[in-house]
Amino acid sequence: MGAQKRKEGPGGAPVNKSTQPASSESRPSKRPKSNDAGKNNNKAGAKGGKQGNNNNKSDKPAPPAPSAPATSSLLKEEEPMFPRGGASVLTPLEYKQIQVQAKSDALFEEQSGKAAGKKGEKEGKQQKKSKKRSKGDDTPAKPDEDAVKIESLNFKRLVKGSMVLGTVCAINSLDIAVALPNNIIGHVPITQISAPLTKRLEASADAEESDDENENDVDLESLFQIGQYVRAYVVSTVDEASTHTPGKAKRHIELSLQPSLANSGMAEQDVVVNSTVMAAIASVEDHGYVMDIEIADSKLQGFLARKQVDKSIPQEALQPGAVLLCIVTKSPKGKVVQLSTLGETIGNIENVPSAATTIDTFLPGTAADVLISDVSSHGVVGKIMGSLDVTADLVHSGAGPDGVDLEETYKVGSRLKARVICNFPTAKNPKLGISVLKHVTSLTPKTASKDDQSVVPLQALPHSSIVEKCTVKQVEPEIGLYVDVGVEGVSGFVHISRVKDGKVDALFENSGPYKVGSVHAGRVVGYNAFDGMYLISLEKSVLEQPFLRIEDIPIGAVVSGVVEKMVVNAAGVGGLIVKIADGISGLVPEMHFADVHLQNPEKKFREGLKVKARVLSTDAASRQIRLTLKKTLVNSDLPAIQSYEQITVGQQALGTIINVLQHGAIVQFYGRLRGFLPVSEMSEAYISDPKEHFRVGQTVSIYVISFDPDAAKLIVSCKDPSAFGLEKQLALKKLQIGDVVSAKVTQKTDDDVFVELADSGLKAILPVAHLTDKSVSKTQSALKKIHVNQTLPELVILEKNEARRSIILSQKPSLVKAGKEGKFLTSLDGARVGDEVSGYVRNITATAVFVQFGGKLTALLPKSMIPKEDQDKPDFGMFKSQSLTVKVTSVNNELQRLVVAIPGAGEQTKKVETKGEKLANPVDESITSLDDISIGKLTKARVVSVKDTQVNVQLAENVQGRIDVSQVYDNWDEIKDTKKPLKKFQPKQVVPVRVLGVHDARNHRFLPISHRSSHSVLELSAKPSDVKEGAAPEPLSFESLKVGSSYVGFVNNVGQGHLWVNLSPTVRGRVNAMEASDDVSLLTNLAKNFPIGSALRVRVVSVDAASKRLDLSAKSPGSEEELTWDNIKQDLILVGKVTKVDDRQVIVKLSESLAGPVHKVDLADDYEEANPAKFGKNEIIRVAVVEVDKSNKRIRLSTRPSRILNSSLPVKDKEVTQTTKLEVGDLVRGFVKNVSDKGLFVTLGGNVTAFVQIKNLSDAYLKYWKEQFQVDQLVKGRIISVSNGRIDMSLKPSVVDKDYVPLTKITDLKEGEIVTGRVRKVEEFGAFIDIDGSDNLSGLCHRSEMSDKTVKDARKLYEEGDKVKAKVLKVDVTAKRINLGLKPSYFGEQEDEDEMDVDEEAAEDSEAEDSDEEMSDADGAVQITGTDNVEEESEDEDEASDVEMADASDVKGLEAGGFDWSASLEDGEKADASAADLESLAKKKKARREPQITVDKTASLDVNGPQTASDYERLLLGQPDSSQLWIAYMAFQMQVSDLAAARQVAERAIKTINIKEEIEKLNVWIAYLNLEVAYGNEETVDEVFKRACTYNDKQEVYERLASIYIQSGKRKEADDLFEKIVKEFGYKSPEVWVNYAHFLHTTAHSPDRARALLKRATQVLGKETHMYLALLPKFAALEFRSPNGDKEQGRTLFENLLATYPKKFDLWNQLIDLETSAADADKGVIRDLFDRGSKVKGLKPRQAKAWFRRWAQWEEKNGDKKSRERVSAKAQEWARTAAERKKTAASAAANQQEEEESDEE
Repeated sequence: MGAQKRKEGPGGAPVNKSTQPASSESRPSKRPKSNDAGKNNNKAGAKGGKQGNNNNKSDKPAPPAPSAPATSSLLKEEEPMFPRGGASVLTPLEYKQIQVQAKSDALFEEQSGKAAGKKGEKEGKQQKKSKKRSKGDDTPAKPDEDAVKIESLNFKRLVKGSMVLGTVCAINSLDIAVALPNNIIGHVPITQISAPLTKRLEASADAEESDDENENDVDLESLFQIGQYVRAYVVSTVDEASTHTPGKAKRHIELSLQPSLANSGMAEQDVVVNSTVMAAIASVEDHGYVMDIEIADSKLQGFLARKQVDKSIPQEALQPGAVLLCIVTKSPKGKVVQLSTLGETIGNIENVPSAATTIDTFLPGTAADVLISDVSSHGVVGKIMGSLDVTADLVHSGAGPDGVDLEETYKVGSRLKARVICNFPTAKNPKLGISVLKHVTSLTPKTASKDDQSVVPLQALPHSSIVEKCTVKQVEPEIGLYVDVGVEGVSGFVHISRVKDGKVDALFENSGPYKVGSVHAGRVVGYNAFDGMYLISLEKSVLEQPFLRIEDIPIGAVVSGVVEKMVVNAAGVGGLIVKIADGISGLVPEMHFADVHLQNPEKKFREGLKVKARVLSTDAASRQIRLTLKKTLVNSDLPAIQSYEQITVGQQALGTIINVLQHGAIVQFYGRLRGFLPVSEMSEAYISDPKEHFRVGQTVSIYVISFDPDAAKLIVSCKDPSAFGLEKQLALKKLQIGDVVSAKVTQKTDDDVFVELADSGLKAILPVAHLTDKSVSKTQSALKKIHVNQTLPELVILEKNEARRSIILSQKPSLVKAGKEGKFLTSLDGARVGDEVSGYVRNITATAVFVQFGGKLTALLPKSMIPKEDQDKPDFGMFKSQSLTVKVTSVNNELQRLVVAIPGAGEQTKKVETKGEKLANPVDESITSLDDISIGKLTKARVVSVKDTQVNVQLAENVQGRIDVSQVYDNWDEIKDTKKPLKKFQPKQVVPVRVLGVHDARNHRFLPISHRSSHSVLELSAKPSDVKEGAAPEPLSFESLKVGSSYVGFVNNVGQGHLWVNLSPTVRGRVNAMEASDDVSLLTNLAKNFPIGSALRVRVVSVDAASKRLDLSAKSPGSEEELTWDNIKQDLILVGKVTKVDDRQVIVKLSESLAGPVHKVDLADDYEEANPAKFGKNEIIRVAVVEVDKSNKRIRLSTRPSRILNSSLPVKDKEVTQTTKLEVGDLVRGFVKNVSDKGLFVTLGGNVTAFVQIKNLSDAYLKYWKEQFQVDQLVKGRIISVSNGRIDMSLKPSVVDKDYVPLTKITDLKEGEIVTGRVRKVEEFGAFIDIDGSDNLSGLCHRSEMSDKTVKDARKLYEEGDKVKAKVLKVDVTAKRINLGLKPSYFGEQEDEDEMDVDEEAAEDSEAEDSDEEMSDADGAVQITGTDNVEEESEDEDEASDVEMADASDVKGLEAGGFDWSASLEDGEKADASAADLESLAKKKKARREPQITVDKTASLDVNGPQTASDYERLLLGQPDSSQLWIAYMAFQMQVSDLAAARQVAERAIKTINIKEEIEKLNVWIAYLNLEVAYGNEETVDEVFKRACTYNDKQEVYERLASIYIQSGKRKEADDLFEKIVKEFGYKSPEVWVNYAHFLHTTAHSPDRARALLKRATQVLGKETHMYLALLPKFAALEFRSPNGDKEQGRTLFENLLATYPKKFDLWNQLIDLETSAADADKGVIRDLFDRGSKVKGLKPRQAKAWFRRWAQWEEKNGDKKSRERVSAKAQEWARTAAERKKTAASAAANQQEEEESDEE
């Protein structure tokens, strides 16, 4: 406990010579740290709360007295650190308070008659004298320098080198917290415990870095126990008060337990019997422990015998590095001292080191015999060994906590036994602190008594408990109160600053509210384990505070708080800090801001905002609290589950998704409890990708399916049991495991087939592995045959889980048959020893197979119960889910264990009983029974069938045999047909054979004759040498094979890149593909050229008899030598295997040690055919060696036909090597090797590379030349320089091409010349035009040269990229300037000249070929051009005519029509008439046509409608803003197939319609888009579309175009456009997502893509409520209404919405609309929905009335009398309940009002 007096510590120097009671008082600090020590490793125990009164009277030190400078100096030295407490300099105001208090006490004593006796009068006079002096002079008097001050330990007196006794109060991962005297906490880092432990830590760190097994992990919890006493050495004390705000100072005390420090000061002679030492375990021996005590300048070691170890110390704590406080039991003998930790020895206060020769023996923890030299009411002073001063302060003398009367208990000159607890290194003379408290002297933890049992004090009265009655038993006026808290054996202390809110100047023992005997309510704010006292607060604010510590906050509690700050990270607001109590704040993560994702949380939350939150988890160790603001969680009445003890199966709870996986989601509950939500439990409907339906941070309502606390597993489901109708529940209950049912396929995946049972409609799963009894491949084939809506007639129920509502089926015929016959094993009770039952493989281990039956019943199939021939196979030759028939061998009901065996497994190797067994019709009549058959027997056999690798024969009807192909021929020459060696055998042919042994047909093993079984046949030989009389054939074995020996082999199998060849029935080897033949052409297709059964002459390359591995070669002996670096040469043609293929080369393996690349330049003689992709991996190819670099072990290979086939073959691209002489002027091709900043590097061949400078890349200027070239691009160039090994090449067409036409230069241009080009840039004053075919020439066309009329802004006529025809007006070679003109008048003569070249007859023919309709249009047009302005009009039209007219007839016809054809560029893409021109032209036309409008031709026009272009023109004069008329005009033009005219009408309409008529303009744009989509191309559509977007609402145009695409049947274009729409407008408009989904559902028939779209939409739009509700219901509705939809998917979406927004009743109405309007409506589902809707909390009467009315109407149409009555009853029940609620609420309101009125009165 900290120093206990604001004015001076216990026993400190008094302020004057009179010893006032307050001058030597001590007190505990306000805030304990023992309970907080383990919470934060970096916070010191010394960091107290308030020490002394926080409301300091003055921060100024007391002024030093001039007459007593020594006193001032002493006070300054002894001044303790505030606010820990203890000694403090007195201010004048404090002196005044002492005087007031003394006067009050004296007056009180006089009145009560207690001040009597001479002694008392004398003392009173002395006090008055003292007061007088202090009143006249505020300077403290000089203290008695020889007096021993009673000092309490405090932060100031703890300095480096201090040693103190403490008790372990908290154990953390990297340090331990130690409670020291007077409520001080220190921390011992893990590196300051002992040297052996530090070495273990270093070894552990090294092991982690090297990933080795770590045997040196250190767990401090196993090394220390709470309450263990230790002697600690103060390493450092850090006071960070100067760097923090007042009241938040951090004080950290670092301690060390290392014996070298904790025993410092002791010499070897100081180690005597009953002295104490800190010792570290150095090693563990048989009889005890070698202990390091590390006495300075000594090699003394300790030994702790096992019998001297106290029982309270667990065995696991006694490991190297552990430190213990030990007592010396025997004097050192040699270099070893005997130690003990027995409680009765070290804890016996009588065991004092009487043999001590120096005071250095008495270190903290040692018992001492003290001679009392002075006793006061607040402490005891004594001496050890007659010279060493010791003091016991107010607490540790027992005066404070135990109320001991020291002056009565201890007498000067008497002796007492005490334990040293600290030293005071800063004291003038050596001095120690002692304690006489019982638990300290006995070195045992303090205990309290509760129900007559000893318990830990904090167990009797936990932290933060409110004590209703705290009885004051002792008052320390300036320090605090000692109170009785009702716990026997432990008292409480109330610091003066904790007495009440606000300042308390002084406390009085016999008066005032806090006098002795007064009772108050208090609260436990701490407990110090060393001092053994509760720390209590009587403050009202503390009593009312909801929580004092993080540990007090219950998880799941709803708390109120205030937003302190926002946590901002790179992504925005990442969290909120919410204050929920003084000094306690929690974090609200971003995902817990709200039920929906907030796009701008900073707009909703601000500092100071009051919020209501719920506690998600607390972590006291890291001082962290996680909160949630989600309304769903905060307002939920569901239990807040945080541990497995609170969970029950079927329980409903709310959780938050923290991770979405492919197979499910992780759901976080409260505390650290997490559960797994499988994808199968997310919805009643099938969900392929959970990320499409669930998101991180989403709150879900779940139901517990199962949990396993031991395995820490919790499985939950989103499926609502209440939504599972009663009919289905009954149907599920009736189903029994083993029943055979039929089901309809609803969906299939790679792993499961989802079905719906035919009768009940229950959902079930049929695993793919359970489709057949056959192999995996057969099962996959069966899966392909299954299709949706197919009915599977016979399925057996394999598993059933009613809680999870899951059913697992099987279609395995063996299990279905067992189910039909009632033999399907479903429980242990049904198992009988000896029964053969059907099951399937559940799991395979190294020692057994687990076989599963129905209902998850599993049996053990041991390895010994498996046939011996299968025991050595991988997985015993089995695979998971394989069907098995097994025999029950053991049933143990007690252990619930079932053991089975493969039927006949023990009989497989039994010898065949041959005696007496007759042969049926033997082929060889000389043998009559099986006894006559033995190994080596020569007999006859009849051929039954001929296979590729064997001949099946019979020796008799009941004896089968086989002749392996390797046992037919003696040598190669005997084989007539090597592809079919067994061709000579025919069925029924009788052949002589010799018996070799037995062949097991099941596993193709060769067995001795004695091992013949039911699965085996006789192994025979038909070799001529073997069937001779007297022959004794020796079977070929691996041991007899020699490297280099030759044999005849037969292909048994063809693998990937090799052949398997049999030399005999028991010897098989491998032939590498490259070793299969000398003929490379045969190696490309091994299966075709070496069929199974074909013969090969092979040689043994290598043999390993132990592992039975044999490598063979079928090459001729001359090619036997393996290719190495020593024998490889240039120009060799070899065979290799392709091992790697990439874009640039092919890697070919020539031998085990040789491989090389075939570069692109070496692949083909024509580089255009050089494609590495045409080679496949493992392909055998022929290559030629081009170059060999043995030094660097590099070779270069080639597959050029001119090298490997015939050198006379044509070569388009010659081979270039380092020796090739390239001449300047050579034309070569190569591949780009690198594109650098300086140019190109081109590979010409091998290591030959040419360089192309940037200037030699092209004749034209290439601004972004790098974009024109890429690596591996084929280029053609001419060598322009060869010098010093450097080759320069040019790619310029002028250099490379013979027929190159030089680019036009500025000197070639002539004024008046007509050129073409593209607009590069447009400014207001003109356009810059790049001239085609020029050497990067560009000219300027000023706006005055663009049209024959005035042009104010060139940007209105042209855009970048427009094609134009221009006339060269001026060329300035010097200034390199070109002026161009675009006026149409510049090209009139040119056109005439062009037309003159055309034959007039041809022109007439072309005119005649025009359609009649076009001619009629012209005629009609002529009729309405009867004005006197014809000439002027024609001129205007000429100016506005196209720059280039394809046909003169077109020009004339159009001119006659009087249309406003705006001039366009060369390709007709852009009009160049200005808006002013068009407007004036329209006015002229209107003026010209006004007379004609008045002609009485309108009557016929009105009757028949417009029939000609003239009619339309006449109507448009009166209705220029009518989009309907303009669109009809466009349609009219398309009737005569005049697309250009229709476009022109559209353009005129767009420019004519008033800008205010936005809808009319939009209609024309849409019609224009329709026109282009139907008749234009992609470019024209895009051009019109972009313009339409510019002048109209962009989103509207996008959506209209999408509709046009859909109506036109252009699904791909519509799909692409929808993608653009959602990217462009998806962030703000939910409708675009819905439209896209509708398209995908109904038009594209891609419902899966539509569902995937939902996830994207929610991510883009966020989780704002209005967006969410505008999106999800419509997606769900699509599932109901779309022909490709899935109603279950729709229900799932609605269920998620209803779970989130249960009170939004419009969602219930939408769902019921969809359910009732469905064609195949499910009445059960609809009734369930109506029922659930009626139970929604907060349902308003009007809504309820409408809901029940709707339900009743539906029942009228679809229900019966009983169902209608049920609805009526429910409605009445709801009304009754609502009335009761209303009545209750009214009553409560009335009561509240009455209470308020009474309060006012």
